[in-house]
Amino acid sequence: MKSQLRSLIAIFLTVILTLTLIMTGCGTIKNSGTNVTQNAKNPDAKITLRMMIPVSTLEPPDPNEKLIFKRWEKKTGIHVDWITFPSDSFAEKRNLALASGDLPDAIFNAGLSDSDILKLAKDGTIIPLDDIIEKYMPNFKKVLQERPIYKALITAPDGHIYSLPWIEELGWGKELIHSVNDIPWINVEWLQKLGLKMPETTDDLLNVLRAFKKYDPAGGGKTIPMSFINSLGGNEDLSFLFGSFGLGMNWDLTLVSNDGKVTFAASNDGYKEAVKFVHELYKEGLIDPDAFTQDWNTYIAKGKEGRYGLYFTWDKGNVTGMKDKYEPALEEGKKWPNDLKDPYQPLPPLKGPNGWINVTRTNGLGLDRGRFVITKADKNIEATARWIDNAYDPLQSPQNNWGTYGDTTQQNVFEFDTKNNMLRHLPLNGTAPAEIRTKTCVGGPLAVLDSYYGKYVTLPDDANWRLDIIKHLYTPYMKSENIYPKAFFTLEHLQRISAIEADLMPYVLRKRTEWIQNGKIDQEWDSYLKELNRLGLQEWLKIKQDEYNRYMKTIAKIENKW
Repeated sequence: MKSQLRSLIAIFLTVILTLTLIMTGCGTIKNSGTNVTQNAKNPDAKITLRMMIPVSTLEPPDPNEKLIFKRWEKKTGIHVDWITFPSDSFAEKRNLALASGDLPDAIFNAGLSDSDILKLAKDGTIIPLDDIIEKYMPNFKKVLQERPIYKALITAPDGHIYSLPWIEELGWGKELIHSVNDIPWINVEWLQKLGLKMPETTDDLLNVLRAFKKYDPAGGGKTIPMSFINSLGGNEDLSFLFGSFGLGMNWDLTLVSNDGKVTFAASNDGYKEAVKFVHELYKEGLIDPDAFTQDWNTYIAKGKEGRYGLYFTWDKGNVTGMKDKYEPALEEGKKWPNDLKDPYQPLPPLKGPNGWINVTRTNGLGLDRGRFVITKADKNIEATARWIDNAYDPLQSPQNNWGTYGDTTQQNVFEFDTKNNMLRHLPLNGTAPAEIRTKTCVGGPLAVLDSYYGKYVTLPDDANWRLDIIKHLYTPYMKSENIYPKAFFTLEHLQRISAIEADLMPYVLRKRTEWIQNGKIDQEWDSYLKELNRLGLQEWLKIKQDEYNRYMKTIAKIENKW
């Protein structure tokens, strides 16, 4: 009897609650199959969330002025009060704000490193998202179901997910858009003017740079045969050339052999020979004297003036500009067409002194783990989760990543094809990709999977062009079958790697700079290797190798399951 009475009471209360909700007009707003509950006492009142975000000088000071966020608020019925800090000082301002105890509900475009994530999780500043994703984030769940590898990659060593990622798939394996970051761009207009052929070997390149210096095709003594930004594998570093002498370099100096052995890029004989070659270029005055000190603004200023014979960057459109159209890459065995509109074209891989041709792959993957976190101060966790889940809508993610459509105040990245319900990229019309995207996109967590292209969005012209370059020019010469994964180390291992690299990497850069400028690498090589070990290289290698082995076992389990 008592059991039946409790059941009747439960049913009665449920009916009363349902009638109450109907009478008070509690409404919902549909959003990609999810609902956001409004204030029951005041159905017209919006939920307001406080979020922290970085803002660049190209963006409006109030993020809510961006069309994407205006539409987002209208769609969800949730208003965001933004706490903004300048992009160039955001990490410092963010950390100070978090330390003060005045926490926002969440951080958008958080820019958190793995170490940051683990520390904030450990002290309880940010909360685990596992159950939140399961209950309130259907769009993101679909992404993880389609690509289970990402769940493994964003899960911390303690088994929890604390942050939401940015995912951008453009190609895969050796044809991944991130496989080469520091593409070398050579002035083919100068080659034609001086009657020179595209270099095929490192000796050919030396002779071409000599000709650039001698004949000064820029005029008035303004010619710079070769320039770069000295940064150990950065987008504007010259490390692409190192692949002609051995295993080469990438941005974190972590290489993986075809049998799975982790090695350090700056400690092999090929590295030594590459540095000797660059020293020869420097000794003959073929390298920009500013290469070792210049910043990005100085670098692009000279690029815009067309002073470079050869330079390095991710996308030439940001340095020397893009003329008229994205042109096809030079396919192996073919000549450059005579109707090229842009003087700067990608330099093919060069054969080294021993006949070796190699393009070193970066350890790149279109994944940033730390784009969004929810703090312990958030009193509207369900609303926050449902709001941010919109970022993983297949039609929303491309806009967050690149920009939007229908903006009457500025250039648009997309037009919306209502018939096919998809976003189509518009021509950039000479505008630098980074500029237009920074003005119109919002970044943050998102997912653009390869399966979305042709269904929800078209490939950007610049990405399609870059993938073409990588496929035809560079992929055939990538000797390594493996790259180092986006491993999620424990906090202890991260701290050890960070402590070792704090001394190791500056030492490597300093010695490379000295050797390029002054030579003497043969005489100092043995003592250099001893110093690397003293600074902790062997421990660094062991940590990296152990994590690589663990990661490969995890991937094997995923592959067996799926």
